[in-house]
Amino acid sequence: HYGDGNERPMKILLISPNTLRVPYPVYPIGLDYVAGAIAARHEVRIADLNLLDRPALAGLLLDFAPDIIGLSIRNIDNTEAGAPLFFIEEFKELISWLRARSRAVMVGGGAGFTILPKQIFTALELDYGIVGEGERFALLVEALDNEQAPDNIPGLISASALETVIKPWAGEQARHFGKTSANHHHFYLQHGGMLNLQTKRGCAFRCSYCPYPHIEGHTHRLVPPDEVARTALALQEAGAKYFFITDSAFNSDIGHSLAVAAAFRKVAISIPWGGFFAPTRLPADYFQSMRAAGLQHVEFGTESLSATMLRNYRKPFQPADVLTAHNQALAAGLHVAHYFLLGGPGESAQTLDETIGALNSLPKTVFFFFTGIRIYPHTALYDQALSENKITADTDLLHPVFYESDAITHAAIEKIIVHQAADRINWVVGSGGGKAAATVAKMHQRGYTGPLWEYLIR
Repeated sequence: HYGDGNERPMKILLISPNTLRVPYPVYPIGLDYVAGAIAARHEVRIADLNLLDRPALAGLLLDFAPDIIGLSIRNIDNTEAGAPLFFIEEFKELISWLRARSRAVMVGGGAGFTILPKQIFTALELDYGIVGEGERFALLVEALDNEQAPDNIPGLISASALETVIKPWAGEQARHFGKTSANHHHFYLQHGGMLNLQTKRGCAFRCSYCPYPHIEGHTHRLVPPDEVARTALALQEAGAKYFFITDSAFNSDIGHSLAVAAAFRKVAISIPWGGFFAPTRLPADYFQSMRAAGLQHVEFGTESLSATMLRNYRKPFQPADVLTAHNQALAAGLHVAHYFLLGGPGESAQTLDETIGALNSLPKTVFFFFTGIRIYPHTALYDQALSENKITADTDLLHPVFYESDAITHAAIEKIIVHQAADRINWVVGSGGGKAAATVAKMHQRGYTGPLWEYLIR
């Protein structure tokens, strides 16, 4: 109906194809923001494939007859070298299936898409792609609705224009939670009661391997604390038993995170929550303030306890800072976990031994070990791998390529960690795999809420 004088609204179907439940299903928060950016006169539905099987999706396509289908490509793979899963072929099959049943314009976007947009666009044979934050999808909707050429939309790629420059979204960030007809959040309430919350975009850290700054920019764009608290209250009133803050590091802006915590207390948030934290130098009472606002789980992106490796990873902290932050969180009565990325540039038997040897200084916690770091473009790790001839400019990074140190292999690291873990239940190699996911699912069925790793703490 393009160019028909806007006589009827556009019908837009946003699909979340992510059905990975290891270690637990993750709410597709990105689609809430995409839906929130679309003009109210259009009809928007969200199809979460955690809820809909193919017959149900086919029925939705027939009944709703969308003009545009937006596909959220949040993950390319699971980034685990030891147990790799690659999702692009699944997306390709889904799009082929959709095209056989719908004439809708196919648009891809999301964090994973933004990392390798040209490659994914070509592999999936999409009509358009949104590089960067998904709110630009709304601009494409208006252009198509008014039969205007969409090529000038920043961050848009098409078959005729595969190059674009990412710029952080400067417009409103409006979350359209729970207002679409799908009400897909109920699935997550029934599987652990966890919903997600975002307090800012952008990351000021310079970690060598991380694509976040490329996706969202290096400058923080802070959501006003009162607005964050209102959203948290909406999640609570919708039935959430727990929420997880999805910021790359909640405490990367200490003042803002404290203001958010104060806002939670002001509106009387009563459900527990968790988030990612960097073990940086923090005010002595920082975690006490967080605990008073409902924080229950602290997930530290520690990565290594070797000073050499932390420097190689360009981390904004040292091993002593990790110990201090850990003890502060424990003193506040919080559950604490540490994530480690092993096998990066400069990793050796000595640096690995430094990390393992220092673990005893971190009591009452859970350790998650991941071996091998996925090489992404637009990162310092990519440049280093290129200079070391571990990859070339022509290397296909759509299929996972993991950096491997010259001094120690992934297999050797894995063998050492598995041996050291032995019967220690609080040492988890990778995400725990299908067995761990099945255990978590059973606990959720019995009414347990949240991430549940606190039951591994020793």
